[in-house]
Amino acid sequence: MQSSRSSLVIGAALIISTAILGYFLQQSVERFRSFERTITVKGLSEHEVPADTAIWPIQYSVISDDLGGLYQQLETQQQVVEQFLLENNFSEDEISASTPTINDKKAQNYGNYNANDIRFTATQTFTVYSEKIDAVLQAQTRLLELGKRGLVLNGNSYENRTQFLYSGLNQIKPKMIEDATQKAREVAEKFAADSNSQLGKIKQARQGQFSISDRDSNTPYIKQVRVVSTIEYYLID
Repeated sequence: MQSSRSSLVIGAALIISTAILGYFLQQSVERFRSFERTITVKGLSEHEVPADTAIWPIQYSVISDDLGGLYQQLETQQQVVEQFLLENNFSEDEISASTPTINDKKAQNYGNYNANDIRFTATQTFTVYSEKIDAVLQAQTRLLELGKRGLVLNGNSYENRTQFLYSGLNQIKPKMIEDATQKAREVAEKFAADSNSQLGKIKQARQGQFSISDRDSNTPYIKQVRVVSTIEYYLID
């Protein structure tokens, strides 16, 4: 009899304990699920900045049937280009000249050389590397002067295009990251309000890579800097 009573007490205690444990487990799961409600949003920051460095190649060609005459023309044309650049407010330190490329049609192993063809062709490139963006833009409008001085310019190839660069990214990074983060939060707060929730802490954040591109094809000296931040927030009921 005593044994039966003990068994009943133990059984009842187990049932109560199991019920209590189940209740707390259920509450824990509900709290966990609530805590795991999240939203992922993106924030975009874009800034326009002026380029601060220009790399401007000026390529020209000369032709001659006489190799000595070809080199003489090259020397004359070098002086013309150097003088033009100095007149347009560039220093000698900002100007460099490549080694001329000489093409001898008669020495080529392919094709038929025509005696009426000009035998030698030379190509040379001067490069201006400068932080004077306005000076570069102004000088480019005066290239016709070089044509009037006898230069045959090669300006249509891709490798001869002017490059405009921006080197101040590290100075604007903190502000752009702040802007992107703030815009992401504004989107998250709007979503939380629409869903009758409150915005919680950040679960994780990912910063995208910064990109620098030309604003458009007509103004490559104005750059567009862009970054996207992806942030995941907790939602609280």
